[in-house]
Amino acid sequence: MGSEKAGNNDIKLESWWKKVLQEEFKKPYMLQLKEFLKSELKKWKVIYPPPKLIFNALNQTPWDKVKVIILGQDPYHNPWQAHWLAFSVPDGVPPPPSLQNIFKELHEDLGIPIPQTGNLTKWAKQWVLLLNPILTVEAHKPASHRWKWWEQFTDAIIKKLSDLKEGLVFVLWGNYAKEKEHLIDDTKHLIIKWAHPSPLSASRGFFGTRPFSKINLYLISQGKEPIDWQL
Repeated sequence: MGSEKAGNNDIKLESWWKKVLQEEFKKPYMLQLKEFLKSELKKWKVIYPPPKLIFNALNQTPWDKVKVIILGQDPYHNPWQAHWLAFSVPDGVPPPPSLQNIFKELHEDLGIPIPQTGNLTKWAKQWVLLLNPILTVEAHKPASHRWKWWEQFTDAIIKKLSDLKEGLVFVLWGNYAKEKEHLIDDTKHLIIKWAHPSPLSASRGFFGTRPFSKINLYLISQGKEPIDWQL
């Protein structure tokens, strides 16, 4: 999939990620995934994101720069919302409820004013990998591409980050993200795991956890620059 085409759009992947993941692209499950996506597009189904943006989270935050990994689930499934970075939306799109709660906790934690944008690209450019374990979705059908091989691919990403690097922060919000904990070596990395920031669970173990200051304190302890969380 890495340098191949789907429709008229090139699927592009940053060179470091391409090198680290080159063996994954040769595995049978990735060929199955490619065929699945092609067949869905042939049925005229609307798939988010367009092919050229499928790996946008990886392209925004190169392999050799990653400091923090925040796991989402799958892309937003409504038009104009999906930004291909977990939890992020484009400029001008109102932040969805989970992102609003993230911003509330950011304010309580660090005193940062509630951002006027839901575009988290600034975080990605400071090497916060905003990774959805499922990288595509059918329009208006949340989790429609769950168990369609994306999880094998992103599990490999998480495990490679854990195995080949040291001193990273993995942020696992909610039960789905917590399922990935077994892929991470907690003797080498910091794992932050609490309730999901969605309105259904934020008051039951997300609010008051102060994740942003904890991340920065750990990065400083590792001799790394802290994240400027202000957008």
